[in-house]
Amino acid sequence: METGKAADVAQILAAATAGDRAAIDQLFAILYPELRALAHRRVRGSPNAVVLDTTSLVHESYLRFAKAGSIAVQDHKQFLAYAAHVMRSVVVDYVRHAQAQRRGGGSVHVTLDTNLAESIESPADEIIRVNDLLNELAAVDERLVSVVEMRYFAALDNDEIAACLGVTDRTVRRDLEKVRLLLLDAVE
Repeated sequence: METGKAADVAQILAAATAGDRAAIDQLFAILYPELRALAHRRVRGSPNAVVLDTTSLVHESYLRFAKAGSIAVQDHKQFLAYAAHVMRSVVVDYVRHAQAQRRGGGSVHVTLDTNLAESIESPADEIIRVNDLLNELAAVDERLVSVVEMRYFAALDNDEIAACLGVTDRTVRRDLEKVRLLLLDAVE
């Protein structure tokens, strides 16, 4: 990010943290291309999953930012980490809604043999399972959760995650390996 733009973002972040709704709108407008790129990588990274398109994911994330009224971040990197967290909640809520609709969503139910259909795991089920495991992992280590959110829900690479968290690339790789082992243990 250019120095002048970084200074502008820092000032706007300070105002947004103080609860200035106009600052949140301005921050979103400035960082829209970056947020769109994050969303695009997330959508592109899961072509078989039932997820929102890039524009919808960014706009739904914006609505969550605006609804919050203020954000608690100190810099651009923390904002990206927070954006990954918001995108996670948008994707998970969307998948849960889609699954509820698939199961009838309040419609009259007709009994059929659905054992085969229920035995096939969908990409949407994976998103819900990852979310549930992350909620459990939050009790153990919040940083591991942040690393997975940024990788899985925002498709950031190791260098970007390291910059957001203020750690080294090697630490991110170790954290991802820890999470992989913990998740393998959890699903067995």
